[in-house]
Amino acid sequence: MGEKTYAFPAGFLWGGATAANQYEGGWLDGGKGASVPDHITGGTVSTPRRWTREIEEGTYYPSHEAVDFYHRYKEDIALMAEMGFNVFRLSINWGRIYPNGDDKTPNEEGLAFYHDVFKECRKYGIEPLVTLSHYETPWALTEKYNGWASREVIDHFVRYATTCFQEYKDEVKYWLTFNEINCAMMPFGTIMGLGMVPESDVMDFGASETHEQVQKRFQALHHQFVASAKAVQIGHAINPNFMIGCMIAGGLAYPYTCNPKDALAAQNKNNMSNYFCGDVQVRGVYPYFAKRFFKENDIHLDITTDDEIELLNGTVDFYSFSYYMSSTETVDEELKAAKGNVFAGVPNPYLETSEWGWQIDPEGLRWYLNDVYGRYEIPLMIVENGLGAVDVRGEDGKFHDVYRIDYLRKHIEQMGEAIEDGVDLLGYTMWGCVDLVSASTGEMKKRYGFIYVDKDNDGNGDLHREKKDSFDWYKKVIASNGKELD
Repeated sequence: MGEKTYAFPAGFLWGGATAANQYEGGWLDGGKGASVPDHITGGTVSTPRRWTREIEEGTYYPSHEAVDFYHRYKEDIALMAEMGFNVFRLSINWGRIYPNGDDKTPNEEGLAFYHDVFKECRKYGIEPLVTLSHYETPWALTEKYNGWASREVIDHFVRYATTCFQEYKDEVKYWLTFNEINCAMMPFGTIMGLGMVPESDVMDFGASETHEQVQKRFQALHHQFVASAKAVQIGHAINPNFMIGCMIAGGLAYPYTCNPKDALAAQNKNNMSNYFCGDVQVRGVYPYFAKRFFKENDIHLDITTDDEIELLNGTVDFYSFSYYMSSTETVDEELKAAKGNVFAGVPNPYLETSEWGWQIDPEGLRWYLNDVYGRYEIPLMIVENGLGAVDVRGEDGKFHDVYRIDYLRKHIEQMGEAIEDGVDLLGYTMWGCVDLVSASTGEMKKRYGFIYVDKDNDGNGDLHREKKDSFDWYKKVIASNGKELD
């Protein structure tokens, strides 16, 4: 028997994903206002990024130019079309539509830019998948309201979402409200996801917090839940054919050992990571385990009766997520201290690890797909997945990224297995289809794309685009609807 082939459904959505703050650039062009990432400096895997209240002269802020999709969108979309994309995930930068976030009228130049982008997508038969908020809270809202800490920001977001739905109702079908909304449950989500000013100016993924900070963070997350629910209802009223989804930073935790205490720790991690936010956005209510979490952490949320009604009425049409790796959980504090890392816990001896310490687990994707679908039984979409790696030219001057092809092949195979299991999977948008700025480190060195962009960590380079070997490989995958994976 030959290699197994997979039957992806007709109309399966194949494409790639980006975010305005990492890809678009043009940070003040066309009347755009500054957003939170525009105040976050570059960094590396060993040097954390910083946020600054004022733009410091001589300091590098990667989002200001990013990789200049703003001026190169026609070139990039043509390359996506050449690969055969039928979906392209991008975000609208809130500050390009409402420069201060709370403006009374939208910026017409910003509206026109995205009309042009969507028109270019439609020219090639590419369906836009649009994220309304991908870590792009307008900086003015941070200064004026401390971001999502204020309930007032709900109405400003709803105005922005309504404008987008009305403006692009005939150009966009698929929408996501908030990118990786569950990142707000972690300290680094304070500035990135919630636009709130943290205690430290360093983006520390393992930062310690006061009780007051944790309380504010979860209240701000609640405000995003309400804003999302309101937006979903308005979107469906504007165009009943809209498909509006949530977006979760996905992953799964295995117990490090068969010790029942490790198993319980892993179960708790999975509940909090995948289903705390998922339940609110898919089912319209906080999960049962939230009560104990709030009690044990002395968190008291201001949840009104109107909020509860909005959440119930504003549930999403599909559950989308990012998936890069799995993790392990153990109650052995000595083991965690000796071998652990913030992302993946104690290393799993059965898995390989990327250059950035992320453990590669294709079978975990199948597990995750089945687990989420079994809980919600609504369509799923993988909207981020990929391998961040250092791409080096070969002797022939080309990029032979066989390691990326291997990573993607193995994950797509597990998608096929999950579909055979009965999972309703709508599509797959590989993260960073064109090389872009890393959100966590601000690097260009950490590349994901099928398309190389000439730019380094310090912002040097002419931004020209080149195809990597993975470009032609993915083109073949799409043309065969997932059958040709070699």
